[in-house]
Amino acid sequence: MRHHVTRRTFLVGSAAAGVGLAAARAGGAAEFKTTLKKALICGKPTEKNLAKLKAAGFDGVETQAADVSPADAEDCRKTAEKTGMKIHSVLRGWMQFNSKDPDKVEATIAKTETALRAAQGYGAGTILLVPCRIGGVKMPDPWEFRLEFDEKNGHLTRVVKGDNEPFKDYIAAHDHATDTTIEAVKKLIPAAEKTGVVIAIENVWNNLWVKPAVFAHLVKLCGSKWVQAYFDIGNHVKYAPPEQFIRSLGPTIAKCHVKDFKLNPDSHGGKFCNIRDGSVNWPVVRGALDAVGYNGWMTIEGSGGLSLEEKSKRLDLILAGE
Repeated sequence: MRHHVTRRTFLVGSAAAGVGLAAARAGGAAEFKTTLKKALICGKPTEKNLAKLKAAGFDGVETQAADVSPADAEDCRKTAEKTGMKIHSVLRGWMQFNSKDPDKVEATIAKTETALRAAQGYGAGTILLVPCRIGGVKMPDPWEFRLEFDEKNGHLTRVVKGDNEPFKDYIAAHDHATDTTIEAVKKLIPAAEKTGVVIAIENVWNNLWVKPAVFAHLVKLCGSKWVQAYFDIGNHVKYAPPEQFIRSLGPTIAKCHVKDFKLNPDSHGGKFCNIRDGSVNWPVVRGALDAVGYNGWMTIEGSGGLSLEEKSKRLDLILAGE
């Protein structure tokens, strides 16, 4: 069975989300059913930096220190608890599941297992995992994508309207990345279950799974509650409105990164920017998160031009649906 994704589907869903939120506000229902918590990304969690973030109004952190022993991670957990903070996730980052070198594949799987054990020590519920990336082949521009895929295996059958022959190498690389990601992640599921830590797949600017239904289907094909999605709100703006990703991913969203992206006037390209300064419709995004029942962490990534206090203030507004 082929699944067809169109820009019209995105825009209709986006409009519906906006109408739903507007109706809720018109009826005087300002509160949400779901509760969201505030976090930032940090290096090794120390008492000094955790206390500073706590004072700025944050509830927890996502640590980039993935290659640590479970004992060291547990020491950090105790430090966090002492300061009233939570280490909620470990940022593992880029893997090479689609490498042609079997040794690199195995090494990257081993690194992921290390991150899972560290996350258990931290008391974190997830690791952020970017499975692979592709490049060096002819690809459509972000606004040109019109994806169709086979629901049985997630393979692409079409990427643009009209002639798809110019993109045959991209389709082949995409299908290979899908197959090898599913294969590697399935090998990691026993370690995830043993540690009690979810593998949360993040889709960044790696030229893969660029439309909501395709990304959601990848997560589904992994076939386990221990494999979910880490959704970065700003990373996807050039492909589709982020609320459409949220509605497609639904209850498989384990965590969210809070980032913004400013589209060019013609919607063709743009650049990252401080949160609430870009093209993300934050009230609609907050409404979509509520609609899918997301109770969880909202971790700011980027926005380097803002102070801690300003980041905290802007995130409060986002959580409030403003």
